[in-house]
Amino acid sequence: RIHHIGSTAIPQTKAKPIIDILLEVASLEVLDRKSPMLEALGYKAMGEFGILGRRYFRLDDSHGTRMHQVHAFEAGVPNVVRHVAFRDYMRAHPSAAEEYGALNERLANAHPHDRAAYVDGKDAFVKEHEKRALAWVITDGYRAFLLPEGEGI
Repeated sequence: RIHHIGSTAIPQTKAKPIIDILLEVASLEVLDRKSPMLEALGYKAMGEFGILGRRYFRLDDSHGTRMHQVHAFEAGVPNVVRHVAFRDYMRAHPSAAEEYGALNERLANAHPHDRAAYVDGKDAFVKEHEKRALAWVITDGYRAFLLPEGEGI
């Protein structure tokens, strides 16, 4: 499956103009063998890039400005669940999404050339709302959409 995630996937939310895509794959080993195909399209393969069990690819324009990020995980793992749950929670809770967008804007203005500071500044908000999103997913019966039957988060 392919999911549009990140701030640009949440309507009416202020975001940097970078498209985040999450790929659910059957096998990371197979994806690793196919990485040259993505590289031929201009994506840079970055390996796990700080997240165990992820394959990360990024695409920059001719000026070096990031345009797309692809995060690939094996289907159904907790990292897939948390990303999709966060996105869907934000879509269903406009006040939280508005707060998230305002935070994105403040951090982008405060740290226009420091991606690490921008990401660090969102960390507490994202972690808190991921917890809420996962609880929301379970209590609203949404879990069946995200996980194969019998698998836990």
